[in-house]
Amino acid sequence: MSGVAAVFKRELASYFATPIAYVFIVIFLVIAGAFTFFFGGFYEANQADLSADGSFFYWHPWLYLFLVPALSMRLWSEERKSGSIELLMSLPLETWQAVTGKFLAAWAFTGIALALTFPIWLTVNYLGDPDNGVIVAAYIGSLLMAGGFLAIGACLSAATKNQVIAFILSVVVCFLLMVPGIGLVQSVLLGVAPQWLVDGLASLSFQTHFTYISKGVIDLRDLIYFGLLIGICLYANTIVLDLKKAD
Repeated sequence: MSGVAAVFKRELASYFATPIAYVFIVIFLVIAGAFTFFFGGFYEANQADLSADGSFFYWHPWLYLFLVPALSMRLWSEERKSGSIELLMSLPLETWQAVTGKFLAAWAFTGIALALTFPIWLTVNYLGDPDNGVIVAAYIGSLLMAGGFLAIGACLSAATKNQVIAFILSVVVCFLLMVPGIGLVQSVLLGVAPQWLVDGLASLSFQTHFTYISKGVIDLRDLIYFGLLIGICLYANTIVLDLKKAD
């Protein structure tokens, strides 16, 4: 694990060595606040709850849909385009160690951005008496969902040297894995597909598992879903890099 730790430290430090980290964090916080207070009508709802429809956590899947692929698109595309991947792979590291280290660094950075939204938590406690256990669970679910988005984005970033292509592919794949869990989409699908198929698609959706967790229910099935998703994508990421070494 020393190799993973070395890559993790290098990558996490590199985020804050450039303006990228600060720009991403500012954009994330501004959009999250705008969606919560303006589009979500936080004050108008008159509820001390961050998990209600249209409230703070309601918007996280949509935030991650565009912001996380923007973060993950450079994980491997930039390395391959600049040729620095050859230097990285020449180090005494296994491919899986480099993949895991870079992913964990990106995930930790996303976690830092998420943690900086704590003022909204303080605000809702000042205005009312929310169930803080549910809020903690929703934060955990949000972080797990971000990890799933990142794992998909990292895998697709390894498949191309073009960051724009990596971004578009990540958005499309993440969108397809998110919409089957949305109530409106399920209603439409029920008109053309059997119930078992709709339920099956919903069980594969980010939205479905995140919604359960954001209600304060941390089910083992939801944890397994995100764990398997991240694990499979990182494994695929490793395979893709091994296949692309000759490029």
